Amino acid sequence: MNHSPLKIDFHVHTRYSHDSNTSLREVLVYAKRRGLDGVAITDHDTVEGGLKLSKLCRKKGFSLIVIQGLEVSSKHGHILALNVSEPVRPGRDIVETIEEIHDKGGLAVLSHPFSFFKGIPLRELMRAREADAIEVINSCAIPFSISTRLGREYARALKLPELAGSDAHIPEVIGLSYCEVYSDPEVEEVLKAVKKGYTRPYGSGISIYERIKAFLRNRKS
Repeated sequence: MNHSPLKIDFHVHTRYSHDSNTSLREVLVYAKRRGLDGVAITDHDTVEGGLKLSKLCRKKGFSLIVIQGLEVSSKHGHILALNVSEPVRPGRDIVETIEEIHDKGGLAVLSHPFSFFKGIPLRELMRAREADAIEVINSCAIPFSISTRLGREYARALKLPELAGSDAHIPEVIGLSYCEVYSDPEVEEVLKAVKKGYTRPYGSGISIYERIKAFLRNRKS
């Protein structure tokens, strides 16, 4: 067992998302700058970014832990699928989405469930009890403090593990929110630790400047 906790950002987007231009190299640079041990690549409805970053790290011998995944656009909100190597069908019922993630061997995490504009309706949250964890801290959630408080309360009411992620769409935000995970530094061990709740989420919300920068940088022509 690794005696010091690992520092992992569980929600990072790359240029393979429709709303991010962050390159794989930038992920590596900013992960190191933030002192991260690992990242989960959770591009919207595609696993391409995570697969390519994993391959790049193996080829170059980088020690960064890369959890392959995606952010699934379900019919009722976004679900993070961690440790999957193929897409999960978007636009389906939240329960069906969680079931498909599990069928593919992944962990299903309720993403920013209490964020205005992109949260998950309460009636659907009540149906999503088979999720493996809840993202209680998301740097891009609006309003940050209320979203965090409600996420923590809901996770504890359901006795689900708590995760944190930056939801970075620009490289400067990577690592702004993260989890300390008490685990050995391998993907499978990290996921086992998450399921057991051996996590401590930390983080802060992004600034207005960073929101504007993300909009301007990632705006499609």
